[in-house]
Amino acid sequence: MKDPYYVAEVEVPQEVRVTVNGLRVTVEGPKGKLERDFSHAKGVSIRQNENKVVVEAFNADRRKKALVGTIAAHIRNMITGVTKGYRYKLKIVFSHFPISVEVKGNQVIIKNFLGEKAPRRANILEGVSVKVVDRDIIVEGIDIEKVGQTAANIELATKIGEFDRRVFMDGIYIYERGVAE
Repeated sequence: MKDPYYVAEVEVPQEVRVTVNGLRVTVEGPKGKLERDFSHAKGVSIRQNENKVVVEAFNADRRKKALVGTIAAHIRNMITGVTKGYRYKLKIVFSHFPISVEVKGNQVIIKNFLGEKAPRRANILEGVSVKVVDRDIIVEGIDIEKVGQTAANIELATKIGEFDRRVFMDGIYIYERGVAE
């Protein structure tokens, strides 16, 4: 059944400035600036109302309701990113061969994984910082999607398929993710 009017509102904190230009949303805060284009969302409109961003749809079916909720969630994530930022923590696990991890430019280089001669590499996306502390890798940034994708790249670089996972647990695994306070 269609709703004649479906709306989701996102509160904007004092230290954040949101600019809405059609379906393009720009969020600026103390940690940086994020911009996102929602022009693919047909039938949905975004407008700014004092200290709120209003995402709305008229004659909303299931698809439009889902789009309204999704766009509102993306804007909330952008606001959280520019105020607090996001952090993923990965653990370096090895029992057979000691793994050494280093960051060079926009790549994470994983050496001696399962005794391999050639190092494995994982890409770091733009705007994301990676640092290695002991047996932990900390991935931080303001864009939740780029931070998550960088952490996934690092985890996937050590994925093994030919060994039994119960015996060879070596690798790099995400163990914590959330907002960086």
